[in-house]
Amino acid sequence: MAAPCPPRRPISAPCFLICFLLGFVAGLFPFAHRHLHLDLHLPLPPAPTAVMEPFRNPSPLPLPPPGDQSPLPPSRDPSPQPPPAPMATERKLLLVVTPTRARPLQAYYLGRLAHTLRLAPSPLLWLVVDDGAASRETAALLRGCGVMYRHLSSPDALQEPPQRTRSRQHNRVLQQNAALDHIEHHRIHGIVYFADESHVYSLDLFRHLRQIRSFGTWPVAMLAAGKSKTILQGPVCNGSRVVGWHTNEKTRRLRRFHVSMSGFAFNSTMLWDTRKRAHQAWNYIRLLDTVKEGFQETKFIEQLVEDETHMEGIPPGCSKIMNFHLHLEDKGLVYPKGGQLTKNLDVVIPLNHEVKHTV
Repeated sequence: MAAPCPPRRPISAPCFLICFLLGFVAGLFPFAHRHLHLDLHLPLPPAPTAVMEPFRNPSPLPLPPPGDQSPLPPSRDPSPQPPPAPMATERKLLLVVTPTRARPLQAYYLGRLAHTLRLAPSPLLWLVVDDGAASRETAALLRGCGVMYRHLSSPDALQEPPQRTRSRQHNRVLQQNAALDHIEHHRIHGIVYFADESHVYSLDLFRHLRQIRSFGTWPVAMLAAGKSKTILQGPVCNGSRVVGWHTNEKTRRLRRFHVSMSGFAFNSTMLWDTRKRAHQAWNYIRLLDTVKEGFQETKFIEQLVEDETHMEGIPPGCSKIMNFHLHLEDKGLVYPKGGQLTKNLDVVIPLNHEVKHTV
């Protein structure tokens, strides 16, 4: 006779409930991961900010003996690192001042100079000053020149009494001073150069202008009024040091500095900073319209430098002619207002409209 089975122990309700919940959650986990796109890769907490401390080398690495030519261990990065690029030197701004006036060859002169300045390396600012009020003809020429420019007027010329006869040189002085007023008022830092519209310039000149620190000068070739000979005028240099002057004009040998208006350039800070020029007593550096014609250049330079020791000859040796002064007169030409003809020209050579047919 078999022994009777022991009675079953009653199942505890809390234990059954815990097992049931665990099985239910374990069964739903695959579906929840598939449909809810749970991301189990939690983001790591941010690394604490490192405090910059001075570098300390606790144990310097021993140097190999002089006779040891063993190669260095290969770097982890197989790609070679390029050498650091050298820092490019900032180019100085060229401030080219050009006086102009309405005349038959104005469009030709300004157009030729604009093509030259457009080929010069930037940055360059062209300050074009009209004789009196700014004219529409000059503004139309400058809009299509392709050069960064500022069109200025000469207010002093407008304030002159109309009955007073003024020379062309007097008007040019007023125009150049108007450009200097604009540069000093706006504190435009750069190299100031007076470029006449009728002169011819080499591109090497604008490249050498940026090498000027305070005041630079160079020789200029000028065609004589009779167009029979060429006059050379400018400094004689030993390297970049000015040791004398050369001129072919006997009537102007009394001048202190034998240089033309287009034969020198200077740093614009000399206009308002007395520490940059030799004569600190001058507070207003401008061209003088009260001196004799032909002496404006030397009187203006005397305000900037004391003697030749404060000058720089460019290029070294001053042996290169970089700009030319040509005397081209246009007195006998008729200037159409606005550069346009108001009526058709007269027919001088008529066309023969009779067509003859040969058999």
